[in-house]
Amino acid sequence: MNTSLAVRYVGARTLATGYWRPSPPGPGEVEVAPAYVGICGTDLHILHGDMDARLTTPTVPGHEMSGLVLSVGPDVEGWRPGDAVTVMPLRWDGTCPACLAGNHHVCHHLDFLGIDSPGAMQQRWNVPAAALVRLPDDLPLDRAALVEPTAVAVHDVARAGVRKDERVVVVGGGPVGTLIALVARFNGADVRLLEPGDHRRRIAGDLGLTAWDPGTDDIPRLMDQWTGEAGADVAFEVSGAAAGVDSAVAALGVRGRLCLVAIHARPREVDLHRFFWRELTLIGARLYTRDDFEKAVALIADGTVPAYRLISAVVPLAEASAAFEALENGASVMKVLLDCDTESRGESA
Repeated sequence: MNTSLAVRYVGARTLATGYWRPSPPGPGEVEVAPAYVGICGTDLHILHGDMDARLTTPTVPGHEMSGLVLSVGPDVEGWRPGDAVTVMPLRWDGTCPACLAGNHHVCHHLDFLGIDSPGAMQQRWNVPAAALVRLPDDLPLDRAALVEPTAVAVHDVARAGVRKDERVVVVGGGPVGTLIALVARFNGADVRLLEPGDHRRRIAGDLGLTAWDPGTDDIPRLMDQWTGEAGADVAFEVSGAAAGVDSAVAALGVRGRLCLVAIHARPREVDLHRFFWRELTLIGARLYTRDDFEKAVALIADGTVPAYRLISAVVPLAEASAAFEALENGASVMKVLLDCDTESRGESA
């Protein structure tokens, strides 16, 4: 292919789709053909202009993806054309205090592909070979596009130290919240999901999760019945809303752990007296490690995480603007994937 279709963010609430001539991969790089790219909350933040301080516009967003290796650059070993891959979209410097302590995923100078540098919403993408994660050959690529958010869930559950038979509350039933609930259940926890959206609660129910509506259900009464008035052991705040923080803190029992997953763009009031009174612990959880990514691949491949159940729509790459709009406005949308092989509706891949 002499030209490649790409979606570019050019300014607040503006995406441009067009063709460009790709360059070959450089030393240590691999050229990947993305097959499917998920749209997530971070991509919506980019569209709204909330992340302009980190971007060099125009830029290509997207970091949840699956695809195939097309070609490899100089000094790359272990990869060949046709290999099925996903990308752990992190590039660290290896020299900062976080990296030297082994915490590369929170590098002080982290380059997050799809934010700080061009991402996956294009038909040809040169990425560092070190960022590739191998996929099983029999794993459908649409399902594999959910490896990245599943890796987020794996990391969050590990950070919170969720153990067998613990009672876990997840506040926010979007894709990441639902995945956290599924991974926590896999760890043996008893899970409750708080989500106001009917559609998302139905999906949770179909996945065997118990979901409560914080708008209509008597949450304190249900919590007392469930925990014997002891409160939850762990709460995950995934909503990004002030009310979600309040709900997560209120759910916790003595020495409970609050794991903060959502990005809160502004400071929030927190009931610190409750933290003092019940000796609560606040845990931050950001991104993932390679181990988290590889575990996420295994959970999706063996069906523990039924990723396909979270896919609401698959839209051609050329119609990315409409897909973003549907995700913003659709109450019945969970995860939307961009199909990079099909340029418009009606065309075969």
